[in-house]
Amino acid sequence: MPQDRHDDPFEWIDEESERRSRAGLVRTLKPRPADSPLLDLAGNDYLGLARHPEVTAAAGAAAARWGAGSTGSRLVTGHTELHATLEAELAAFCGFEAALVFSSGYAANLAAVTALSGRDALVLSDAVNHASLIDGCRLSRAEVAVVPHADPEAVRKALEAASLVAETAGEAAAQPPRGATRPRRRALVVTDSVFSVDGNAAPLPALAASCRAHGAALVIDDAHGFGVLGDGGRGAPQGAGLAGAPDVVVTVTLSKALGSQGGAVLGPARVIEHLVNSARTFIFDTGLNPAAVGAALASLRLLRREPERAARARALATGLYERLTAAGLSAVRPDASVVSVRAPSPEQAVQWAADCRAAGLAVGCFRPPSVTDGISRLRLTARADLTDQQIEEAADAIVRTAPTA
Repeated sequence: MPQDRHDDPFEWIDEESERRSRAGLVRTLKPRPADSPLLDLAGNDYLGLARHPEVTAAAGAAAARWGAGSTGSRLVTGHTELHATLEAELAAFCGFEAALVFSSGYAANLAAVTALSGRDALVLSDAVNHASLIDGCRLSRAEVAVVPHADPEAVRKALEAASLVAETAGEAAAQPPRGATRPRRRALVVTDSVFSVDGNAAPLPALAASCRAHGAALVIDDAHGFGVLGDGGRGAPQGAGLAGAPDVVVTVTLSKALGSQGGAVLGPARVIEHLVNSARTFIFDTGLNPAAVGAALASLRLLRREPERAARARALATGLYERLTAAGLSAVRPDASVVSVRAPSPEQAVQWAADCRAAGLAVGCFRPPSVTDGISRLRLTARADLTDQQIEEAADAIVRTAPTA
């Protein structure tokens, strides 16, 4: 018998779908061919390593030796010598004591935020942080405060206003024993290093100073800085002089600059040991598959051998920005490899991206609710393996197809 519509538990989904359609915010999955004829400025393969012969060969060799999957969580059967080697080389390259590899950058962020905070902690989160950091805050059970974007002074004031010294009822005025101190309330500041939508960088040294003034830890998501910023691509924290700091924890993804899959947390050895024992997205998740580990390791070694790739990605992004703004488009000056170009409306952004595709160019299209400021954009990535001529052609196609306000 057909189900009575009033008994349909998913009727609300149809209503949501209708609202999305009216607002021009419907998203669809579009498979791409293995050999696309489009010039790709949409993906996050910042160094152009996803199809590098050394990287794909390493992925195949790892799968042949270790198997297609990890077969279990890393605490059971999913940990291999390959995982340990990647962690050691990642930590050494970025300048940290230790590293821990996860199945995704998303899982790494959830682990870092939840395992380092908790019910009695205070977490301060930048207003435009990535969704994975936001979800980590939601799952942390901590007191969470959203602070203005890239504003170290707001962080300092929020930490100053919070009571970071633990007090118990009836003992607030009691003095600790001579030579002893009251325990401090756990506090964590979380931020992207390079914000994924506009490509602008966080003021990491000033944020670290605000944290240190009040005994707070700093967690930096370096997904869009690792491989592009720092000395030879060692990341934004290294470039800011924070690599190896005892009060700084960094997360990275292996799916952007390294062209593979997965994520990692880097930091003091005691922090990494704590994550092994307490991070749910590590303990209860299947380990990253060997092919992805092998590919990431090959990319890391290639970057170490060819550090000029990082500078090339930054230079191409700056060149693309200059060409677009010289033509009258509104764009954000890039601090890494992402160039954001403003569109008049969500509908025009979608059409603009479609027109670019028809002109042979794949670009990203970001609209609400994915962007919290309500501004629709084309999001472009300048890969290190692109030629100057390709950047010129891309800029020409974007300017030629630009909508009028």
